[in-house]
Amino acid sequence: MLPHEHDPAEQVDTELEGSRAGMRALWLSLLVLTATAVLQAGVLWFSGSVALLSDTLHNIADALTAVPLAAAFLLARRPANRRFPYGYGRAEDVAGVLVVLVIAGSAVAALVESAHRLFDPSGIGDPLIVALAGGVGFCGNELAARIRIRTGHRIGSAALVADGLHARTDSFTSLGVVLAAGGAALGWPLLDPLVGLLIGLAIAMVTWSAAHRILARLMDSVAPELTDIAYRALGTHPEVRSVEAVRLRWIGHALHAEVKLGVAAELTLHRAHEIAHEAERDLYRELPRLSGATVHAHPAELTSAASK
Repeated sequence: MLPHEHDPAEQVDTELEGSRAGMRALWLSLLVLTATAVLQAGVLWFSGSVALLSDTLHNIADALTAVPLAAAFLLARRPANRRFPYGYGRAEDVAGVLVVLVIAGSAVAALVESAHRLFDPSGIGDPLIVALAGGVGFCGNELAARIRIRTGHRIGSAALVADGLHARTDSFTSLGVVLAAGGAALGWPLLDPLVGLLIGLAIAMVTWSAAHRILARLMDSVAPELTDIAYRALGTHPEVRSVEAVRLRWIGHALHAEVKLGVAAELTLHRAHEIAHEAERDLYRELPRLSGATVHAHPAELTSAASK
């Protein structure tokens, strides 16, 4: 019997490696965003800038999104059991929903406060310091975005990538604070709440994009390119006569596959079993983040007769 190289212990080790990398990215970006938000909050205390308020609220929300994601990564380390036979990877997708809700809340808060200040404008204290705070916000968010996006792509975490894209958008909205400070220096007090409104709308757009990504993952959406790769990898085996079904799904940042192959009817059960394992190895070699595969091989002639 051909030994099975991808045993459960190896799969668990791979998933643990991914969750540990995700945790490192979360805590590092959390430190960056917390320091950014604290500095901006200090400037906000005496400046009264509503644009800076919007940006600070958003940075605080960014920092808080690390909490549900960290909890999900920790939960995903638990092994599968009879109640959760696929493990706890879906906790990561549930955390993604919480991230979207937090982002949406920060968008509402920014829009409400900016709209209020639009009808009751007030000046900004020390525009130069406010502009510097906006620059700090840009640098902090961009650094956090790079950490989260790079790690999210590497481990296959849609929630972490969505959070990183959110932080990247925030880095550009922080530049709006610089614009508002410039308007205040030129004697245009209405520019501050207008920029605050634009930042709130930008946050709302990011909320929609992140929600689309997370909900697609919850609906078992995968990139069509991954399915094409699986079909090509399986179809190159000389004894596979047909690749009849390939189903892929993400569970957290781990990819799972279910495959049905057609093989020659005269093959022995032993040889059909070997082909299934060889095909599984091909999948592991070609598909990124694959942590589990079920390959069923059956006589291709039976399928052909049933289709007539």
